[in-house]
Amino acid sequence: MATQPASLVTEGTQHPVRTLVLGLGNPLVSDDSVGLRVVQELRAELAAYSDVEVDEEYCGGLRLMERLVGYDRAILIDAICAGHAPGTVRVFSPETATTRHSASAHDVSLVVALALGCQAGAALPRREAIRLVTIEAADVETFGEECTPAVADSVGRAADIVRELLATWRSGP
Repeated sequence: MATQPASLVTEGTQHPVRTLVLGLGNPLVSDDSVGLRVVQELRAELAAYSDVEVDEEYCGGLRLMERLVGYDRAILIDAICAGHAPGTVRVFSPETATTRHSASAHDVSLVVALALGCQAGAALPRREAIRLVTIEAADVETFGEECTPAVADSVGRAADIVRELLATWRSGP
């Protein structure tokens, strides 16, 4: 019988370090669903960790910031259109990412949402404890339940990067 992995404990505290792995996207829009597909691949595996929550979210901005409340670390996985080859997987910190996952032009970027949350006293992860795993999309306008081939092929690579980030955080100070 396999043993459950131990939770990390923040130095000087008694509570486990809580990590959120959050796939972003729209399940009905071709490549925009890739973040959701990555967390679907990871869900069963990461269920063994009591300090890691795996979930899906379909919006950005202020609602995304609210979803981060109460976590010490977060990995957000999303499609991006930055002009790279479809399926390219990259990792960003909130400051270096230019994405805004929202259907509304009136919403705010993740950096602005985090700043507003901090000003309001929300218990959010520090910016250096947030990573965005992005997959370059080819098609974020066509309604469809399948990703384009290059983007679908990147799901495993993106999942591996999430695993590597979690392992680095678990072995770090």
